[in-house]
Amino acid sequence: MNPLIPASLCILAAGSFAFAQADSIPSASKSESNPPPSKAERAAGWRSLFDGKAPSAWRAYRKPDFPDKGWLVESGLLKCTAGGGDIITRDSYSDFEFAFEFKVSPKGNSGVMYRVAETHDATWKTGPEYQVLDDAGLGKQPDDWQSTAALYELAAPAAEKKVRPVGEFNEGRIRIRDNVIQHWLNGLKVVECRMDTPDWRERINASKFKAFDGFGVQPAGHIALQDHGNEIWYRNLRIRDLAAAPAGEIALFNGRDLEGWSFAPGGEPPFRVEEGVLICAGEPTGYLRTKASYKSYILRFDWRWSPQTRKTGNSGVLLRISGEDRVWPRCVEAQLQHGRAGDFWNLGGVPMKTDAERTSGGNTRARLNAERAPGEWNDYEIVVDGGRIALWVNGEPVNEATEVEQAAGPIGFQSEGTEIHFRRIRLIPLE
Repeated sequence: MNPLIPASLCILAAGSFAFAQADSIPSASKSESNPPPSKAERAAGWRSLFDGKAPSAWRAYRKPDFPDKGWLVESGLLKCTAGGGDIITRDSYSDFEFAFEFKVSPKGNSGVMYRVAETHDATWKTGPEYQVLDDAGLGKQPDDWQSTAALYELAAPAAEKKVRPVGEFNEGRIRIRDNVIQHWLNGLKVVECRMDTPDWRERINASKFKAFDGFGVQPAGHIALQDHGNEIWYRNLRIRDLAAAPAGEIALFNGRDLEGWSFAPGGEPPFRVEEGVLICAGEPTGYLRTKASYKSYILRFDWRWSPQTRKTGNSGVLLRISGEDRVWPRCVEAQLQHGRAGDFWNLGGVPMKTDAERTSGGNTRARLNAERAPGEWNDYEIVVDGGRIALWVNGEPVNEATEVEQAAGPIGFQSEGTEIHFRRIRLIPLE
């Protein structure tokens, strides 16, 4: 970690993809064809920002049109040849995920800025930067705050990051949700920072960016690709707007009451609604289940332990419930137990295949613990797509099962002894 960055601001995390890409992130192409998002990727909200033919989603900074020099489309790649200035997306974004691939020339330098406002003469004067660089050619150490995937001048990337040699494409990803920035490089999360802390403002004030009004505090803005005077190539530029509901999304929880839900095995449900938050008291034991059944879908929601007591405990999400409503029914459980969020539990012998090295009996451990501190909101994304179930915690791919029995069933949220809160429970059908 950069010694200038306190732990409360930035977390450097290591963990590579240990299983196949789920549809929450479009799979990186090994060609230069810029394939369009798949049906499941589109359902998850992904769309292409470059089709390999025309840069219609981009324009010059502070100008209405794409530059007539310095940028060109070559063999399906978006290439910066220098002299055209920075380009920005035509649309603005607040919370988003941006996936991209980049290749640098020897000693090449560029960057991806985000939440850029057109209030200064340069994109970097309002937008934080994901650094794009030839680390080896420019003599940068992996954890230098100016090196590839760094949050430029504000946070260094993890030293164990993997950068491919000059001439090869790297896979980048930027994710901002609820004021948390994540930078990814070749499947590894290398930076995580909060934008809503005093530390964030202190980091800005200690940098060159303090001279520019509005830097790092824009609630929304453009994504920019920087012209730094070197040849740089980009492809497979894709984005999903995390602040917008994808087409077909269903709100399973209306934020007011328990309409559409019932409690099993019966009796008064230990769930109440306060200010749009679904609060589970933890007793009695059971689960709140949807009255409707679902087979293939993307389920998204936030959860936290009580911010008042910060007491942690156990809970879980029950998928494809079948048979008798009892404690516990036959289903696949996506675990929420503190420290184990992202585990699988196979309840009732559901046919499924998981990583044998992480499986013991009905439990498959998560690849890593991505849960935030007790009292803070976490986000869960669960992809149930035919015979595959993939779990994502706070943007991290943590578990996957394949060859899962395919049958429609209700979705349940467990009451298992400890107060736990839920919000923004949404479902995108994949059928």
